Amino acid sequence: MFRLWCKIFDENNHLLNNTVIEDDSDLNRTKKIFDGIRKACYQFDLGEPIWLDSNINTFKRHAKVRFNQDNFIEHIDFSYMEIELCVRGVSSYTPDLFSSSIDIFLSISLT
Repeated sequence: MFRLWCKIFDENNHLLNNTVIEDDSDLNRTKKIFDGIRKACYQFDLGEPIWLDSNINTFKRHAKVRFNQDNFIEHIDFSYMEIELCVRGVSSYTPDLFSSSIDIFLSISLT
């Protein structure tokens, strides 16, 4: 079971809104991540964030990443959006799980 927990926080680190996106499709994990972010942003009525190199590295290491104003084209009325990967049945996160596939996906989508 693939779950992506998306949370929006204010400048005092108070949780303003959150949603969990579940996906049991046959897509690979990278596509599930980007599809989950797209669905969450639609629910929050937000544009999709731009992945910077620092976001990619953080997500690879921790399976969690924060997007702030620098990651959005339009103005946001919150401090940051955090996404966290929650995979049911997996006791620990393996950083190598996403390393190559995120790099490949981002290099294709950015060109």
